[in-house]
Amino acid sequence: MGPNVIALVFGVLTVGVIVSMLRHRQMREKYATSWAIVAGGVLVLAIFPDLLGWAATLVGVAVPLNLLYFVGGLALLIICVQFSVELSSLEEKTRTLAEELALLRAEVDRALGGAAAASPAPPARPSGGGEPAEAPGDGGV
Repeated sequence: MGPNVIALVFGVLTVGVIVSMLRHRQMREKYATSWAIVAGGVLVLAIFPDLLGWAATLVGVAVPLNLLYFVGGLALLIICVQFSVELSSLEEKTRTLAEELALLRAEVDRALGGAAAASPAPPARPSGGGEPAEAPGDGGV
């Protein structure tokens, strides 16, 4: 089995996995677009392997594989920048939501006033780390 057949199989499998992940809502469309472009490029190069040599000659790169590595690295850089922008946006939204939640809790505590002091304390949350819960009144020491 030649490298072109392997690339063709890889491209078809990648497209299949992307479509499956979209159908099961494991990936959003805006992320699937980047990977679909990568899979499409792999399919095009698998079907037309001389296209890479032609593009390398056109650009002036001596070894076609070097052009492929460069374009692959550039694609990964673009994907990393896209994820960094998305991560920064989500981090800002999370911070804003945490601040709004803190303000709402303070407002509820202020509105309830003495009713919160008269009610029993909520049950202790499990630590999740396997540590035993503190006994009431031992001060955590």
